[in-house]
Amino acid sequence: MRVVVVGAGVGGLAAAADLARRGAEVVVLERAAVEGGKMRALDVAGAAVDAGPTVFTMRWVFEGLFADAGQRIEDHLILQPAEVLARHAWRAGGRLDLFADVAQSEAAIGVFAGAKEARGFRDFVARSGAMHRTLLAPFMAAERPSPLELVRRVGLAGLGDLWRTAPLRSLWGALGDHFSDVRLRQLFGRYATYVGASPWLAPATLMLIAHVEQDGVWSVAGGMRRVAAALRDLGETQGAQFRFGAEVAEVVAEGGRAVGVRLTDGERIATDAVVFNGDAAALDAVAPGAVGGPRGVRSLSAVTWCVNAPTRGFPLSHHNVFFAEDYAAEFSAIFDRREITGAPTVYICAQDRGAGAVPAAGMAERLLVLINAPADGDVRRFEAAAYAPRVAALLAACGLVVEDSGVATTPSEFAALFPATAGALYGRASHGATSTLTRPGAVSRLPGLYLCGGSVHPGPGVPMAALSGRLAAARLLEDAAGRRGAVRVSSGP
Repeated sequence: MRVVVVGAGVGGLAAAADLARRGAEVVVLERAAVEGGKMRALDVAGAAVDAGPTVFTMRWVFEGLFADAGQRIEDHLILQPAEVLARHAWRAGGRLDLFADVAQSEAAIGVFAGAKEARGFRDFVARSGAMHRTLLAPFMAAERPSPLELVRRVGLAGLGDLWRTAPLRSLWGALGDHFSDVRLRQLFGRYATYVGASPWLAPATLMLIAHVEQDGVWSVAGGMRRVAAALRDLGETQGAQFRFGAEVAEVVAEGGRAVGVRLTDGERIATDAVVFNGDAAALDAVAPGAVGGPRGVRSLSAVTWCVNAPTRGFPLSHHNVFFAEDYAAEFSAIFDRREITGAPTVYICAQDRGAGAVPAAGMAERLLVLINAPADGDVRRFEAAAYAPRVAALLAACGLVVEDSGVATTPSEFAALFPATAGALYGRASHGATSTLTRPGAVSRLPGLYLCGGSVHPGPGVPMAALSGRLAAARLLEDAAGRRGAVRVSSGP
C-alpha cells in the first residue's frame, strides 16, 4: 500500500513513522525546505532561535512512538526536566514561580497570595488530575467521539466524572471556584491560550493542562527543532521517504475516493491513501468539500520576536510570563475588536536558561518574545514596530530590559507560512462547550483522505499533534484491513 503524507509537521511525521513501520510505502511531501511545520527556528545573529513551540510535555506520547519502532527516545533526544515550570510577574508588582513539585508551588502561592489561595491551588491540582484521568483514554488518545460516543466510552460509572470536567462552564469562571486573587486566575487562565482561545470563552475542561505540566515539562538540547529532526530520522529508519520543496496543489479524486496528489509543478503522484497534515481550512483549496462542520472562530495568532541579545534586570527562567492588570481587555480586543490591546501579556522563552544556567552579564542570549494577536493576516498587515514599545514598557515595569528587538513575525507572515490560516496558529478557537468535539477527526468526507495536525482532533500542541498523526495512521490501516472498530493509541504508563 502506498501512502502520501502531505506536510512534515509533527502530526505528519508521527503518521509517516507509524505507517512505514507497519509496512506502507510512505512518501512525505513538504512545501518548506525542512521538516517541522510550526516547529521552526530562525537564524538571528548567528544563533538558531526556536520560533514556534517551546514547551515539551506528555513525554509518554513520544516514548511510545519510538518504542513501537523498537527504539528509545533517549537515543535521539536529550531531555532536561524543568524544576521551575514558569516564572510569572505583574506590572503592578509581584513575582511567582510554579514548580514541578506541587508542594513547592503550593508553598510559593501561600507566600505570594496567602494560605486560602494555597488551599485553593491544592484543590485545583486535584480537580485538574481528575479531569485528565477522565478524558485521557476515551478522548485524547482515541478517535474523535461524538458527545454520545464519549458518554458511551466513559460508561455509566464514569458519567459523574465526565460531568465534573465542567464543559458548560468557562475556564475563567471555574477558576473562581479555587482562586479569589485575580492574578492567579490570570496565571491559570493562560491555559486557554495554549489552544488559541480566550479564558472567558474556553471550557473549564482546559484545567487539565495543569496536570499535564505537573506531569513533566522538559527542555530539549539543541532546541525544539531537534524534536522534528528526530521524528524525521525515525520515519526514515522505518522506510519513509521525504521530499522537500514539494507543494501539493490538489488531492486527486476518482471514483469517489482519493487516488493521488498533484503538485504545483504539475507532477502527479498515484497513491492508495493520503494523509493531510496541514490546517484543515487549507483543504478547501486542495480537496473541496472534504471537511464538513462549522468553520468556527479563528484561534489566536501572534506577533513574535526572535532575539539574540543581552538582557538585564529581571532574572529570567526558561519560561516567563509578564502580565498587565486588565486581562479581559486583551481578549476583548482580539476577539471582539480584532486588535492588539495596549498592554498585552508577554511570554518569553529564554532558551539558554534552565537547570541553573544563567548567561554571563552582557552576554547575548536567545529569546522568543510573543504577544497574542487576532488571526487577520489575510485582510490586514500588522506592523511589529508598532507593538514593540508596548512590550518594552511592560517588561521595563517588571524590571526587564532586552537590548535588541530581534526578528519579528506577524499574523500576515504566519498566514504566508501556513496556507488558509490567516495566521491562526491553533485551527479553530476552542470556544464553547462542544468546541473540542467539533474539530475535524482523522476521517474526511472523501474516502482515502485522512487528516492530522493541530487543527484536528485531539487539538493543538506538539504532543496532541503527534497523537493526531498516530490516530490517522491507525485509522487508515484499520480501514485498509476492513476493520471499523474505534482506534486508540497507548495512553501512557
